[in-house]
Amino acid sequence: MIYFVGAGTGAVDLITVRGKRLLQTADVVIYAGSLVNPELLQDTKDGCAVYNSAEMTLEEVAAVMRRAEQSGKTTVRLHTGDPSVYGAVREQMDVLDSLGIPYESCPGVSACFGAAASLNLEYTLPGVSQSLIITRMEGRTPVPERESIESLAAHGASMAIYLSAGMLRELSEKLQKGGYRPETPAAIVYKASWPEEKACVCTVGTLEEMAKANQITKTALILVGDAVAHRNYQRSRLYAPDFETEFRGKRE
Repeated sequence: MIYFVGAGTGAVDLITVRGKRLLQTADVVIYAGSLVNPELLQDTKDGCAVYNSAEMTLEEVAAVMRRAEQSGKTTVRLHTGDPSVYGAVREQMDVLDSLGIPYESCPGVSACFGAAASLNLEYTLPGVSQSLIITRMEGRTPVPERESIESLAAHGASMAIYLSAGMLRELSEKLQKGGYRPETPAAIVYKASWPEEKACVCTVGTLEEMAKANQITKTALILVGDAVAHRNYQRSRLYAPDFETEFRGKRE
């Protein structure tokens, strides 16, 4: 069996209980070495074979999985954050499907949630935004035209922008072209939940300046939207005294 496990954002105690159990019992671990905290590998059992996928191709990863399965071993494919977000897992699963190898997924804490925790942030503030857009700038990997930064910015919703820390001047321009004001609140969170984390609050217009001042060029998430400033929001109706629910009647 192959298990795709989310390692979380970086802090070793942000892996799920299920993920840690799978890691502890695995015979083979293939981990995303460029991003996963290597301290997590201390949870592997004696004799566990460990591979760093940062040095491997898809075909090489699949070959390790195939050999492990043929030997009756359990494999954990350890991805950063949550495997479903920029994890390149579907292509691995398709290979496993073609080989008739079973697999399961174990979710993890994605960077956008680790970054929100760092800033004590709620993306979905009533009266401010009720949507979170997870996206990325186009770089070496293309983005569908319909999902351009400009078109998504037009919604004015909260945005978590991955894999874009090295293109902040262009990102700022595209966000403003799409409709965000230069003074729209923003934040740059470098290595959320790691010991070396940096969380810098700024504006859409000062993203590049803030990154340069803090020497941030990669491994950072960009957050954009009025929710970052957590001001001018409305109180949740769910907890209002005059709001009746299945569990609570109205209060006078």
